[in-house]
Amino acid sequence: MQHGRVAVDPSGSRYGIPHVAALVAAAVIGGAVALGGAAVTGTLGGGTTVREIVSSPPGSNPPVTFARGDALSINEIYKRAAPGVVQITSTTLVNVPQDPIFGDPFAPQQQQTQSLGSGFVIDKTGHVVTNYHVVEGATDVEVSFSSGERVKAKIVGTDAATDLAVLKIKTSSRALTPLQWGNSDTVSVGDSVVAIGNPFGFTRSATAGIVSAVDRSLAAPDQVGVISHGIQTDAALNHGNSGGPLINAAGEVIGVNSQISTGTTGQEGNIGIGFAIPSNTVRNVVGDLISQGHVNHAFLGISASELTPQVAEFFNLPVGRGLLVNSVENGAAAAKGGLRGGTTQVTVAGESWSLGGDIIVKADGIGTPTLDKLRDVLAKHEPGDKIELVIYRGKQRQTIDVTLGRQASP
Repeated sequence: MQHGRVAVDPSGSRYGIPHVAALVAAAVIGGAVALGGAAVTGTLGGGTTVREIVSSPPGSNPPVTFARGDALSINEIYKRAAPGVVQITSTTLVNVPQDPIFGDPFAPQQQQTQSLGSGFVIDKTGHVVTNYHVVEGATDVEVSFSSGERVKAKIVGTDAATDLAVLKIKTSSRALTPLQWGNSDTVSVGDSVVAIGNPFGFTRSATAGIVSAVDRSLAAPDQVGVISHGIQTDAALNHGNSGGPLINAAGEVIGVNSQISTGTTGQEGNIGIGFAIPSNTVRNVVGDLISQGHVNHAFLGISASELTPQVAEFFNLPVGRGLLVNSVENGAAAAKGGLRGGTTQVTVAGESWSLGGDIIVKADGIGTPTLDKLRDVLAKHEPGDKIELVIYRGKQRQTIDVTLGRQASP
Protein backbone atom coordinates (compact mmCIF):
# COMPACT_ATOMS: atom_id res chain seq x y z
CA MET A 1 0.00 0.00 0.00
CA GLN A 2 1.37 3.35 -0.92
CA HIS A 3 0.09 6.66 0.31
CA GLY A 4 1.18 10.04 -0.94
CA ARG A 5 0.27 13.63 -1.55
CA VAL A 6 -0.37 14.14 -5.22
CA ALA A 7 0.92 17.53 -6.21
CA VAL A 8 2.00 16.49 -9.65
CA ASP A 9 4.23 18.39 -12.05
CA PRO A 10 5.24 17.65 -15.66
CA SER A 11 8.64 16.35 -14.65
CA GLY A 12 7.04 13.69 -12.50
CA SER A 13 8.26 14.95 -9.17
CA ARG A 14 5.44 16.42 -7.16
CA TYR A 15 3.64 13.64 -5.35
CA GLY A 16 4.85 13.89 -1.81
CA ILE A 17 6.76 11.22 0.04
CA PRO A 18 4.97 7.88 -0.19
CA HIS A 19 4.65 5.73 2.88
CA VAL A 20 7.25 3.28 1.62
CA ALA A 21 9.72 5.95 0.53
CA ALA A 22 9.62 7.50 3.99
CA LEU A 23 11.31 4.37 5.33
CA VAL A 24 14.33 5.09 3.16
CA ALA A 25 15.58 8.28 4.79
CA ALA A 26 17.75 9.84 2.11
CA ALA A 27 20.17 12.71 2.55
CA VAL A 28 21.43 15.03 -0.15
CA ILE A 29 25.04 14.39 -1.08
CA GLY A 30 26.26 17.74 -2.27
CA GLY A 31 26.60 21.17 -0.80
CA ALA A 32 27.15 19.50 2.56
CA VAL A 33 30.91 19.45 2.15
CA ALA A 34 31.35 22.86 3.74
CA LEU A 35 34.60 24.66 3.07
CA GLY A 36 35.53 25.25 6.64
CA GLY A 37 34.41 21.85 7.85
CA ALA A 38 36.76 18.91 8.25
CA ALA A 39 37.84 16.86 5.26
CA VAL A 40 40.13 13.90 4.70
CA THR A 41 43.04 16.17 3.79
CA GLY A 42 42.36 18.74 6.50
CA THR A 43 40.07 21.71 6.69
CA LEU A 44 38.71 22.76 3.32
CA GLY A 45 39.33 26.45 3.62
CA GLY A 46 42.02 29.05 3.79
CA GLY A 47 45.15 27.82 2.05
CA THR A 48 44.41 24.13 2.30
CA THR A 49 44.95 22.21 -0.91
CA VAL A 50 42.27 19.79 -1.96
CA ARG A 51 43.76 16.55 -3.16
CA GLU A 52 43.32 16.15 -6.91
CA ILE A 53 42.61 12.74 -8.40
CA VAL A 54 43.05 13.03 -12.13
CA SER A 55 44.57 9.72 -13.11
CA SER A 56 42.29 7.04 -14.49
CA PRO A 57 41.33 4.35 -11.99
CA PRO A 58 42.77 0.91 -12.74
CA GLY A 59 40.80 -1.15 -15.22
CA SER A 60 41.70 -4.51 -13.74
CA ASN A 61 39.11 -6.84 -12.30
CA PRO A 62 36.04 -4.90 -13.46
CA PRO A 63 32.55 -6.26 -12.82
CA VAL A 64 31.84 -9.07 -15.26
CA THR A 65 29.29 -7.14 -17.32
CA PHE A 66 31.80 -4.36 -18.04
CA ALA A 67 34.07 -6.87 -19.75
CA ARG A 68 31.49 -8.41 -22.07
CA GLY A 69 30.49 -7.63 -25.63
CA ASP A 70 30.42 -3.96 -26.56
CA ALA A 71 30.43 -2.72 -22.96
CA LEU A 72 33.22 -0.31 -22.10
CA SER A 73 35.58 -0.97 -19.25
CA ILE A 74 35.49 1.27 -16.19
CA ASN A 75 38.79 2.74 -17.33
CA GLU A 76 37.41 3.54 -20.80
CA ILE A 77 34.28 5.13 -19.34
CA TYR A 78 36.39 7.24 -17.00
CA LYS A 79 38.74 8.43 -19.77
CA ARG A 80 35.80 9.48 -21.92
CA ALA A 81 33.65 11.11 -19.27
CA ALA A 82 35.94 12.51 -16.57
CA PRO A 83 37.05 15.58 -18.61
CA GLY A 84 33.39 16.61 -18.78
CA VAL A 85 32.80 16.26 -15.03
CA VAL A 86 33.37 19.42 -13.03
CA GLN A 87 33.69 20.44 -9.42
CA ILE A 88 31.29 23.17 -8.30
CA THR A 89 32.08 25.58 -5.49
CA SER A 90 29.07 27.55 -4.25
CA THR A 91 29.31 30.60 -2.01
CA THR A 92 26.34 31.60 0.11
CA LEU A 93 25.69 34.25 2.75
CA VAL A 94 24.24 33.17 6.09
CA ASN A 95 23.09 35.29 8.99
CA VAL A 96 25.12 34.86 12.18
CA PRO A 97 23.59 36.49 15.28
CA GLN A 98 25.93 38.70 17.25
CA ASP A 99 27.01 37.89 20.78
CA PRO A 100 24.04 38.80 23.04
CA ILE A 101 26.38 40.27 25.65
CA PHE A 102 29.05 42.09 23.68
CA GLY A 103 27.11 42.75 20.49
CA ASP A 104 23.75 43.97 19.31
CA PRO A 105 21.49 40.88 19.28
CA PHE A 106 19.12 42.61 16.88
CA ALA A 107 21.78 43.25 14.24
CA PRO A 108 22.75 39.85 12.78
CA GLN A 109 25.95 39.69 10.81
CA GLN A 110 26.39 37.90 7.50
CA GLN A 111 29.08 35.33 6.92
CA GLN A 112 30.21 33.66 3.72
CA THR A 113 30.13 29.87 3.57
CA GLN A 114 31.27 27.65 0.73
CA SER A 115 30.27 24.14 -0.28
CA LEU A 116 31.37 21.61 -2.87
CA GLY A 117 29.39 19.57 -5.36
CA SER A 118 29.67 18.04 -8.79
CA GLY A 119 28.27 18.66 -12.25
CA PHE A 120 28.85 17.78 -15.88
CA VAL A 121 28.96 19.50 -19.26
CA ILE A 122 26.07 18.79 -21.63
CA ASP A 123 26.90 20.87 -24.70
CA LYS A 124 29.58 22.92 -26.42
CA THR A 125 27.87 26.20 -25.54
CA GLY A 126 28.88 25.81 -21.91
CA HIS A 127 25.79 24.47 -20.13
CA VAL A 128 26.48 22.42 -17.01
CA VAL A 129 23.96 20.27 -15.12
CA THR A 130 24.05 19.89 -11.35
CA ASN A 131 21.67 19.55 -8.40
CA TYR A 132 19.51 22.38 -7.13
CA HIS A 133 20.72 21.79 -3.59
CA VAL A 134 24.33 22.26 -4.70
CA VAL A 135 23.71 25.89 -5.73
CA GLU A 136 20.68 26.71 -3.58
CA GLY A 137 20.94 30.29 -2.33
CA ALA A 138 24.37 30.77 -3.89
CA THR A 139 25.63 34.29 -4.45
CA ASP A 140 28.64 33.06 -6.39
CA VAL A 141 29.31 29.80 -8.27
CA GLU A 142 32.66 28.61 -9.62
CA VAL A 143 33.33 25.62 -11.86
CA SER A 144 36.64 23.75 -11.90
CA PHE A 145 37.82 21.50 -14.74
CA SER A 146 40.24 18.58 -14.74
CA SER A 147 42.76 20.83 -16.52
CA GLY A 148 42.84 23.04 -13.44
CA GLU A 149 40.90 25.85 -15.12
CA ARG A 150 38.47 27.63 -12.78
CA VAL A 151 35.71 29.84 -14.22
CA LYS A 152 32.76 31.74 -12.85
CA ALA A 153 29.36 30.26 -13.65
CA LYS A 154 25.97 31.88 -14.13
CA ILE A 155 22.90 30.11 -12.81
CA VAL A 156 20.61 29.74 -15.83
CA GLY A 157 17.73 28.22 -13.89
CA THR A 158 16.89 25.98 -10.95
CA ASP A 159 14.04 23.63 -10.10
CA ALA A 160 13.58 22.55 -6.49
CA ALA A 161 10.82 20.16 -7.52
CA THR A 162 13.30 17.92 -9.30
CA ASP A 163 16.50 18.98 -7.51
CA LEU A 164 18.08 20.16 -10.76
CA ALA A 165 19.94 23.26 -11.89
CA VAL A 166 21.64 24.44 -15.06
CA LEU A 167 24.74 26.64 -15.07
CA LYS A 168 26.40 28.49 -17.95
CA ILE A 169 30.10 29.10 -18.27
CA LYS A 170 32.17 31.07 -20.76
CA THR A 171 35.19 29.20 -22.01
CA SER A 172 36.60 27.82 -25.23
CA SER A 173 34.40 25.13 -26.77
CA ARG A 174 37.55 23.07 -27.22
CA ALA A 175 37.84 22.89 -23.43
CA LEU A 176 34.37 21.40 -23.13
CA THR A 177 33.65 17.67 -23.23
CA PRO A 178 29.88 17.13 -23.29
CA LEU A 179 28.65 13.85 -21.90
CA GLN A 180 26.17 11.78 -23.89
CA TRP A 181 22.64 11.10 -22.65
CA GLY A 182 21.28 7.61 -22.21
CA ASN A 183 17.67 6.43 -21.94
CA SER A 184 16.78 5.91 -18.28
CA ASP A 185 13.59 4.09 -19.24
CA THR A 186 15.68 1.13 -20.40
CA VAL A 187 17.65 0.81 -17.16
CA SER A 188 17.27 -2.56 -15.44
CA VAL A 189 18.29 -3.99 -12.09
CA GLY A 190 21.75 -5.51 -12.40
CA ASP A 191 23.02 -3.10 -15.06
CA SER A 192 26.59 -1.98 -14.43
CA VAL A 193 27.16 1.70 -13.71
CA VAL A 194 29.95 4.15 -12.96
CA ALA A 195 29.60 7.29 -10.86
CA ILE A 196 32.06 10.15 -11.29
CA GLY A 197 32.18 13.09 -8.92
CA ASN A 198 34.03 14.94 -6.19
CA PRO A 199 33.39 13.16 -2.89
CA PHE A 200 34.78 15.12 0.05
CA GLY A 201 36.70 17.28 -2.41
CA PHE A 202 38.59 14.39 -4.02
CA THR A 203 38.02 15.57 -7.56
CA ARG A 204 36.84 13.36 -10.40
CA SER A 205 36.77 10.13 -8.42
CA ALA A 206 35.19 7.09 -10.03
CA THR A 207 33.22 4.35 -8.31
CA ALA A 208 31.47 1.40 -9.92
CA GLY A 209 28.57 -0.85 -9.07
CA ILE A 210 25.21 -1.99 -10.35
CA VAL A 211 21.68 -0.69 -10.52
CA SER A 212 20.16 -2.04 -7.31
CA ALA A 213 16.57 -0.96 -8.01
CA VAL A 214 14.51 1.30 -10.25
CA ASP A 215 11.37 3.39 -9.78
CA ARG A 216 12.40 4.65 -6.38
CA SER A 217 10.65 7.75 -5.05
CA LEU A 218 13.15 10.42 -3.99
CA ALA A 219 12.38 13.29 -1.64
CA ALA A 220 12.52 16.66 -3.41
CA PRO A 221 14.31 19.65 -1.83
CA ASP A 222 11.08 21.69 -1.83
CA GLN A 223 9.93 19.35 0.97
CA VAL A 224 6.55 18.91 -0.72
CA GLY A 225 6.91 16.19 -3.31
CA VAL A 226 9.10 13.41 -4.57
CA ILE A 227 11.01 12.70 -7.75
CA SER A 228 9.70 9.59 -9.45
CA HIS A 229 11.56 6.78 -11.23
CA GLY A 230 14.72 7.29 -9.20
CA ILE A 231 17.60 4.88 -9.82
CA GLN A 232 19.11 3.12 -6.82
CA THR A 233 22.75 2.03 -7.03
CA ASP A 234 25.39 0.48 -4.81
CA ALA A 235 28.16 2.48 -6.50
CA ALA A 236 29.75 4.44 -3.66
CA LEU A 237 28.34 7.96 -3.37
CA ASN A 238 29.35 10.42 -0.68
CA HIS A 239 29.00 14.10 0.17
CA GLY A 240 30.30 16.04 -2.82
CA ASN A 241 29.03 13.54 -5.40
CA SER A 242 25.78 15.47 -5.82
CA GLY A 243 25.19 16.63 -9.38
CA GLY A 244 27.66 14.19 -10.90
CA PRO A 245 26.71 11.67 -13.61
CA LEU A 246 25.68 8.06 -13.21
CA ILE A 247 26.93 6.36 -16.38
CA ASN A 248 25.98 3.06 -17.98
CA ALA A 249 28.30 0.51 -19.59
CA ALA A 250 27.93 2.28 -22.96
CA GLY A 251 29.35 5.49 -21.50
CA GLU A 252 25.97 7.29 -21.44
CA VAL A 253 24.50 9.36 -18.61
CA ILE A 254 21.44 7.62 -17.20
CA GLY A 255 21.08 9.69 -14.05
CA VAL A 256 22.26 12.59 -11.91
CA ASN A 257 23.53 11.45 -8.52
CA SER A 258 21.53 13.18 -5.83
CA GLN A 259 20.99 11.35 -2.55
CA ILE A 260 22.26 8.64 -0.24
CA SER A 261 20.50 6.68 2.44
CA THR A 262 21.89 7.28 5.90
CA GLY A 263 20.21 4.14 7.19
CA THR A 264 19.05 3.88 10.78
CA THR A 265 22.47 4.71 12.22
CA GLY A 266 22.54 8.21 10.78
CA GLN A 267 26.16 7.82 9.65
CA GLU A 268 27.37 10.37 7.15
CA GLY A 269 29.15 8.21 4.60
CA ASN A 270 28.20 5.69 1.94
CA ILE A 271 26.47 2.50 3.05
CA GLY A 272 25.84 1.17 -0.46
CA ILE A 273 22.47 2.82 -1.06
CA GLY A 274 22.60 5.81 -3.36
CA PHE A 275 20.05 7.40 -5.66
CA ALA A 276 20.10 9.22 -8.99
CA ILE A 277 17.50 11.34 -10.78
CA PRO A 278 16.67 9.54 -14.07
CA SER A 279 18.16 11.06 -17.20
CA ASN A 280 14.83 11.32 -19.03
CA THR A 281 13.48 13.52 -16.26
CA VAL A 282 16.70 15.52 -16.29
CA ARG A 283 16.58 16.14 -20.04
CA ASN A 284 13.00 17.42 -19.93
CA VAL A 285 13.68 19.75 -17.01
CA VAL A 286 17.00 20.97 -18.39
CA GLY A 287 15.36 21.85 -21.71
CA ASP A 288 12.87 24.11 -19.91
CA LEU A 289 15.52 25.66 -17.69
CA ILE A 290 17.68 26.56 -20.68
CA SER A 291 14.80 27.92 -22.76
CA GLN A 292 12.91 29.82 -20.07
CA GLY A 293 14.88 29.70 -16.82
CA HIS A 294 12.21 27.81 -14.92
CA VAL A 295 9.85 24.84 -15.16
CA ASN A 296 6.07 25.17 -15.15
CA HIS A 297 4.81 22.27 -13.09
CA ALA A 298 1.21 21.24 -13.55
CA PHE A 299 -0.60 20.76 -10.24
CA LEU A 300 -3.52 18.50 -9.40
CA GLY A 301 -3.66 18.93 -5.65
CA ILE A 302 -4.86 15.70 -4.04
CA SER A 303 -3.66 13.24 -1.45
CA ALA A 304 -4.25 9.65 -2.56
CA SER A 305 -3.62 6.04 -1.57
CA GLU A 306 -2.97 3.09 -3.88
CA LEU A 307 -5.60 0.38 -3.68
CA THR A 308 -4.88 -3.33 -3.75
CA PRO A 309 -7.48 -6.05 -4.45
CA GLN A 310 -7.22 -7.16 -0.84
CA VAL A 311 -7.91 -3.69 0.54
CA ALA A 312 -10.71 -3.12 -1.97
CA GLU A 313 -12.36 -6.38 -0.96
CA PHE A 314 -12.00 -5.59 2.73
CA PHE A 315 -13.72 -2.22 2.31
CA ASN A 316 -16.18 -3.51 -0.32
CA LEU A 317 -15.02 -1.02 -2.94
CA PRO A 318 -16.22 -1.24 -6.56
CA VAL A 319 -12.71 -1.71 -8.07
CA GLY A 320 -9.58 -3.53 -6.97
CA ARG A 321 -7.06 -1.10 -8.43
CA GLY A 322 -6.97 2.66 -8.50
CA LEU A 323 -6.14 5.73 -6.43
CA LEU A 324 -8.37 6.40 -3.46
CA VAL A 325 -8.56 10.18 -2.98
CA ASN A 326 -7.89 10.96 0.67
CA SER A 327 -8.22 14.73 0.48
CA VAL A 328 -8.48 17.56 -2.02
CA GLU A 329 -6.59 20.83 -1.56
CA ASN A 330 -8.85 23.85 -1.33
CA GLY A 331 -8.78 25.94 -4.50
CA ALA A 332 -6.57 23.46 -6.38
CA ALA A 333 -7.34 22.02 -9.81
CA ALA A 334 -8.86 18.86 -8.35
CA ALA A 335 -11.26 20.86 -6.18
CA LYS A 336 -12.31 23.06 -9.08
CA GLY A 337 -12.85 19.95 -11.20
CA GLY A 338 -15.17 18.43 -8.60
CA LEU A 339 -13.01 15.63 -7.17
CA ARG A 340 -14.02 14.59 -3.68
CA GLY A 341 -11.85 13.41 -0.82
CA GLY A 342 -12.56 10.94 1.93
CA THR A 343 -15.01 11.58 4.73
CA THR A 344 -14.27 8.75 7.16
CA GLN A 345 -10.92 7.71 8.70
CA VAL A 346 -10.39 4.00 9.28
CA THR A 347 -7.29 2.26 10.63
CA VAL A 348 -6.63 -1.35 9.71
CA ALA A 349 -3.49 -3.23 10.77
CA GLY A 350 -1.76 0.05 11.53
CA GLU A 351 -2.61 1.60 8.16
CA SER A 352 -4.89 4.63 8.03
CA TRP A 353 -7.39 4.93 5.21
CA SER A 354 -9.72 7.76 4.30
CA LEU A 355 -12.92 6.28 2.89
CA GLY A 356 -15.79 7.90 1.05
CA GLY A 357 -13.70 9.73 -1.54
CA ASP A 358 -13.47 9.27 -5.29
CA ILE A 359 -11.36 6.49 -6.80
CA ILE A 360 -9.34 7.49 -9.87
CA VAL A 361 -8.94 4.58 -12.29
CA LYS A 362 -7.88 6.37 -15.50
CA ALA A 363 -6.29 9.62 -16.61
CA ASP A 364 -6.28 10.55 -20.29
CA GLY A 365 -7.36 7.00 -21.06
CA ILE A 366 -4.43 5.43 -19.19
CA GLY A 367 -4.97 3.22 -16.16
CA THR A 368 -3.79 4.63 -12.83
CA PRO A 369 -3.22 1.73 -10.44
CA THR A 370 -0.28 3.60 -8.88
CA LEU A 371 0.68 7.16 -8.06
CA ASP A 372 3.57 6.86 -10.50
CA LYS A 373 1.17 6.11 -13.36
CA LEU A 374 -0.88 9.21 -12.65
CA ARG A 375 2.30 11.22 -12.23
CA ASP A 376 3.57 10.06 -15.62
CA VAL A 377 0.34 11.14 -17.31
CA LEU A 378 0.41 14.56 -15.70
CA ALA A 379 4.12 14.92 -16.48
CA LYS A 380 3.17 15.28 -20.14
CA HIS A 381 0.97 18.28 -19.46
CA GLU A 382 1.39 21.97 -18.73
CA PRO A 383 -0.59 24.16 -16.33
CA GLY A 384 -3.88 25.06 -18.00
CA ASP A 385 -4.17 21.76 -19.87
CA LYS A 386 -7.42 19.85 -19.46
CA ILE A 387 -7.29 16.15 -18.64
CA GLU A 388 -10.04 13.55 -18.46
CA LEU A 389 -10.30 11.47 -15.31
CA VAL A 390 -12.35 8.30 -14.98
CA ILE A 391 -13.45 7.85 -11.39
CA TYR A 392 -15.73 5.81 -9.18
CA ARG A 393 -17.94 7.79 -6.83
CA GLY A 394 -19.49 5.20 -4.61
CA LYS A 395 -20.50 2.41 -7.00
CA GLN A 396 -21.02 4.77 -9.95
CA ARG A 397 -18.42 5.17 -12.69
CA GLN A 398 -18.06 8.76 -13.92
CA THR A 399 -15.88 10.85 -16.21
CA ILE A 400 -14.84 14.35 -15.22
CA ASP A 401 -12.60 17.00 -16.79
CA VAL A 402 -9.99 18.81 -14.73
CA THR A 403 -8.02 21.87 -15.79
CA LEU A 404 -4.56 21.56 -14.27
CA GLY A 405 -3.20 24.32 -12.08
CA ARG A 406 0.34 25.56 -11.53
CA GLN A 407 2.58 24.33 -8.76
CA ALA A 408 3.72 27.23 -6.59
CA SER A 409 7.46 27.76 -6.32
CA PRO A 410 9.01 27.22 -2.87
